[in-house]
Amino acid sequence: MFDSTSPTHSPLLKVIGHQVRWWRHQRKWTRKELALAAHVSERHLASLESGTGNASIMILLQVSQALDCEITDLLSSFNLKQPQLQAIQQLLVDKTDTELKLVHTYLTQLLSAKAKLNQRKIALVGLRGAGKTTIGQRIANELQLHFVELSRDIEKLAGCKTHEIHSLYGPLAYQRYQLRALENALASELPAIIATTGGIVMDLQAWEKLQAQCLTIWLQAKPEDHLNRVMAQGDMRPMAGSSQALEDLKHILDERTPMYSQAHQSFDTSAFNLKEAVKRLSLDLKYAMKLA
Repeated sequence: MFDSTSPTHSPLLKVIGHQVRWWRHQRKWTRKELALAAHVSERHLASLESGTGNASIMILLQVSQALDCEITDLLSSFNLKQPQLQAIQQLLVDKTDTELKLVHTYLTQLLSAKAKLNQRKIALVGLRGAGKTTIGQRIANELQLHFVELSRDIEKLAGCKTHEIHSLYGPLAYQRYQLRALENALASELPAIIATTGGIVMDLQAWEKLQAQCLTIWLQAKPEDHLNRVMAQGDMRPMAGSSQALEDLKHILDERTPMYSQAHQSFDTSAFNLKEAVKRLSLDLKYAMKLA
């Protein structure tokens, strides 16, 4: 029986072992070739790579010099998590200052383009009946953008209707599906209009992701318009079992208004007919997205 906290079974030694193997493989060396280059025994090197050998500073220095890396590279678990960055570092080792500046400029432009691409995702937020789907679909067609109706994507992930998710699995399960659907939409490189769910602002994690990666627009409407639009679509659930549907809706709106008001922009859909609302919002978004 061994003590798992003893130096010969230290997590640090396992990290060192992984790093030595990684660097050796980058050099396309056998263990024997590295042992010869570092002037250490092959048996000692095998113990080192397995994470069981107690390595002295001098041995690590010899190995790092043979591998043409810094000794700190063998002590860090960074590569364990992101080996791609280590490979990039290796590509740049022998480059001149001029070449490094060119690479830096290119990467800066690439990341800037990626950031601009994310800014070309517009998320419409608001209560049911605000016009997120109806207006969002028409604007997407007008601006030739991809359209995402988040509630439909949630249903696809869950394999059932949204109300069934709540009744069968509960609100926490619904939030998990909602977050997954949102992350899928944000991961796409297509500029898009995203019609969100009415309650997405109540899920802090989802709301923060949305705010960080999209231009968010709160589609406002009078409570009466919210209710009438939902019923006009044939959904009578707002009236089911309650004569106080309008008061309930006002209460929900009051509760969520502090969150909705955090959106980057707002637009009053009660002030315009559908055609005019689409026209005005399309013009605003063309300017915001520099598509005009």
